[in-house]
Amino acid sequence: MVLELGRALDGRDPLDAPPEDDAELLDAYSRAVSAAAERLIPSVASLRVPRNGGGWPGGGAGSAVVVTSDGVLLTSAHVVAGADRATAVFVDGREVPARVVGRDPLSDLAVIRATEGEFRPAPLGDAARLKVGQLVIAVGNPLGFAGTVTAGVVSALGRSMASRDGRASRLVENVIQTDAALNPGNSGGALADSRGRVVGINTAVAGVGLGLAVPIDAGTRRIVSQLIEHGRMRRAYLGIVGGPRPLPTAVAASLSRPRGLEVVQLLDGSPAARAGIKPGDVIVELGGRTVEGVGDLQRILDGDLVGRRVPCRLARGDRLVAIDVEPVELRV
Repeated sequence: MVLELGRALDGRDPLDAPPEDDAELLDAYSRAVSAAAERLIPSVASLRVPRNGGGWPGGGAGSAVVVTSDGVLLTSAHVVAGADRATAVFVDGREVPARVVGRDPLSDLAVIRATEGEFRPAPLGDAARLKVGQLVIAVGNPLGFAGTVTAGVVSALGRSMASRDGRASRLVENVIQTDAALNPGNSGGALADSRGRVVGINTAVAGVGLGLAVPIDAGTRRIVSQLIEHGRMRRAYLGIVGGPRPLPTAVAASLSRPRGLEVVQLLDGSPAARAGIKPGDVIVELGGRTVEGVGDLQRILDGDLVGRRVPCRLARGDRLVAIDVEPVELRV
């Protein structure tokens, strides 16, 4: 009865093929996803990671993405937490031993190196070029099902995700939010654009239809280089807790910007406390670079500042004050 009513209303059988333009749109979408998957699947491994007691977690711990032909793989720091080795399992059946080269829990990135064989590296893209609504493809090892592909769109950009390691905490900036289906085991896998270029490393399932990925951009490339070269990411440390705050009217007018980073708390014995910075001060510049929020300060505090006297400008009441600080290395 329903089919007969459909034919009566529009004169066509509802089971007829869709109009040609609709079919072309579907084919274009399918071709993009299939081509990206074909390009990436050989470069994404399932990881098995030994846990305390020497056991292996059932179904695999997560995923990893090959980034060099000699066996450097990128994954999530939490996937290899507490481990110094892993086994990378590829869709062609190879099981390759790997060692953990370095972890950076404050960005949730880690580098491992396969100890034998040659590999097909995944092409890396630039998350800075992503747009909301853009097609993205996730490749990983959800629930132990290797080589799984899901597709969706970039749901939002510019998200922040809190990360912590011991007493140290940090905001991972510019996190990519996607509705591509992610499940446990996708962590460390690839989030790619329609050309199969990796633009993010899947890191968290925040809810149904809500996945997060650490972006591949200039900042994360620097972290990966540090992990490969030194086994860790070297960061400077001031020892403050703070957040954005509007500047006093006179100070805002003189600087031609509306806000700075208020110092809410100073950690005991911290470089900031030793330099004479006080709770209530609002930092507006560090090392000649503008500070308006936590993200600005994090970007400035790289390893190059460790042990150097760095000029800091801050608003104290209605006055601008200059103080030199000497950051130390962040130890976690």
